[in-house]
Amino acid sequence: MFTTTRELGFGDCDPSGIAYFPAYLDHLVGALEDFFAAAGIPWPKMIAERRIGTPTLKLDLTFVKPGFHGDRLEFAIRVIRLGTSSMDLEHKVFRDDELLWSANQRIVATSLETHKSCPWPDDMRAAFMPYLENKDA
Repeated sequence: MFTTTRELGFGDCDPSGIAYFPAYLDHLVGALEDFFAAAGIPWPKMIAERRIGTPTLKLDLTFVKPGFHGDRLEFAIRVIRLGTSSMDLEHKVFRDDELLWSANQRIVATSLETHKSCPWPDDMRAAFMPYLENKDA
């Protein structure tokens, strides 16, 4: 499992100080970028040099409790399935030990030249394996 921490800023919240849910998606993308960097696959190189993108194919969110301006959120990311060109991720977002929301996401490797799916390169697949929940998946 990979973890990273992000803070809810003023611009992430509505006038009452409660996190505005679209801002959560920006934080989710930032946490995913942190995950790729920790796996040794920084997005700037992946996108500019390798010409590989990772669009979201499916995203299912469940909100449990509100977050507030100034909260430090811990994002925990697990790889649930690693397919030929797709990857299923589970995100859990906590404030301290309290679950605020979760997401199940499927991303797909795509060629930025053809905009079609492509297999994960071997080095990327190997970089994701330590985070795979079930190594037989």
